Amino acid sequence: MASKPSIVTRDLNQLTEPTDNLYESLVIIGKRARNLSTTMKEELSGKLAEFASSVDNLEEVFENREQIEISKFYERQPKPSTIATEEFLDSKLQWRERYKEH
Repeated sequence: MASKPSIVTRDLNQLTEPTDNLYESLVIIGKRARNLSTTMKEELSGKLAEFASSVDNLEEVFENREQIEISKFYERQPKPSTIATEEFLDSKLQWRERYKEH
């Protein structure tokens, strides 16, 4: 199974269309990416905390295959910015304008 490339060329017109402003679109995507990143980091930290040991045993660290597999799983996940961009382009994000010019 081929993996998706980590770098994708995007059509700026597609990114601009929902907001009529490229920079506003990028702010929305950026905020969602930060949210996803925080969530993923919390999940990973929670799962790895189960393996936390009060004893610093170097052999135990190298032998913990389960912990290594969890880490590798998260490393293979798409980047938060990629997920956020896909959600934005698929109209899965909602936002509101705080300041509307009159």
